[in-house]
Amino acid sequence: MTVMDDTYFMKQALIEADKAASKGEVPVGAIIVCKGRIIARAYNLTETLNDVTAHAEMQAITAAANVLGGKYLNDCALYVTVEPCVMCAGAIAWAQTGRLIFGTPDEKRGYQRYAPEALHPKTEVVSGIMADECSRRMKEFFQAKR
Repeated sequence: MTVMDDTYFMKQALIEADKAASKGEVPVGAIIVCKGRIIARAYNLTETLNDVTAHAEMQAITAAANVLGGKYLNDCALYVTVEPCVMCAGAIAWAQTGRLIFGTPDEKRGYQRYAPEALHPKTEVVSGIMADECSRRMKEFFQAKR
């Protein structure tokens, strides 16, 4: 994958984040790409479903597994606008996701702070793709809440 591809797919994840924000959800969006094709799109649904586990990454992993007919995402890339939390990092590891690409770090709740070894050892991690755009959405959302 090239940076150009990563940027294109992160833009798709940002579209999902915008959907979350429009529904009053924390604006995190995720997509899963397999062999150059988007196979899952998701955004946070924790408020909508009244479920603390309904993070964008969890929704995307479930959708991708259903498309593929199996639980492993070795040949897939997960694009998410914000660094995954520990719960999501664990799911990403259990799914043996090939690549994780996230936009902006989450200093308060991100997996790198609490469990930097949580991902599968073979998972390639790329961070900082469209970081400013991803961060801005989060800041604007929480400023509007205050």
